[in-house]
Amino acid sequence: MNEERKVVGIYIRVSTEDQVREGFSLGEQEEKLKQLCKYKDYKIYKIYKDAGISAKNMSGRPAFQQMLEDMRAGKINYIVAYKLDRVTRSVRDLEVLISELEEHYCYLVCDRDDVNTSSANGRFFVRMLTVLSQLEIEIVSERTKFGLTGAIKSGHIPRNLPTRLQKGYNKENGNR
Repeated sequence: MNEERKVVGIYIRVSTEDQVREGFSLGEQEEKLKQLCKYKDYKIYKIYKDAGISAKNMSGRPAFQQMLEDMRAGKINYIVAYKLDRVTRSVRDLEVLISELEEHYCYLVCDRDDVNTSSANGRFFVRMLTVLSQLEIEIVSERTKFGLTGAIKSGHIPRNLPTRLQKGYNKENGNR
């Protein structure tokens, strides 16, 4: 029997907010994924780390981009991540990624979410998880904007207020 060789790029990422909210660090993700690869008999090619970077888009993450380059060059045929939201929270980016993975005969495996894109069911499941993840980002964004607006109306000006919201307000006393 000719078994497929599974050469893995481990991808780990945290944003500052993730570490505070969810409490898992790059080191914890790395350790768990190394154990998974050992258990599944995956050969680790490289560990790609993006620290303090959001998953809103794929382009602003240097380690992620390097991993995709290595995939395109045929150096890896599996990407292993702790959770899907470490990879992307964007439905549009996920579709681009899935297409590129298929084009290069590469698969995505996410440990905590039990994701594996090597099957139609796996690709469907990963799309559903990403839709929920994107919804979460949009809800948090709406709540943040609502909270800022309420604070400004009641005279409490946040210290790091975006320039576009500072117009017409006196930071010293909160008045126009």
